[in-house]
Amino acid sequence: QVQLEESGGGLVQAGGSLRLSCAASGHTDSTYAMGWFRQAPGKEREGIASISNRDHKVLYADSVRGRFTISSDNGSNTVALHMNSLKPEDTAVYYCTAGWIVSLIEYSQDYWGKGTLVTVST
Repeated sequence: QVQLEESGGGLVQAGGSLRLSCAASGHTDSTYAMGWFRQAPGKEREGIASISNRDHKVLYADSVRGRFTISSDNGSNTVALHMNSLKPEDTAVYYCTAGWIVSLIEYSQDYWGKGTLVTVST
């Protein structure tokens, strides 16, 4: 089992920046990749970024490419999401995930954190 705990959510003005962090514990060697999903009010959950724990291959959704950057530190078993140029439509609960492949598809993720809320005001 792998446990994931997110931190860093909060309220930010449009155009601002925020950094989310996720700490993984447990059998972290069993996972190949980590990522971030989000779910906005009234919308389906969306995969936005994924990174390999092996070669740091990354994948981004079109909605965040160029504004968000995912990074990982294998030594500390953490993954971060640096979010710049935030927009009100980025408001969502952000979930940290761990899975067996670099992917933005939900079923590829084996483990999920509880989520952290990001609110972007106008």
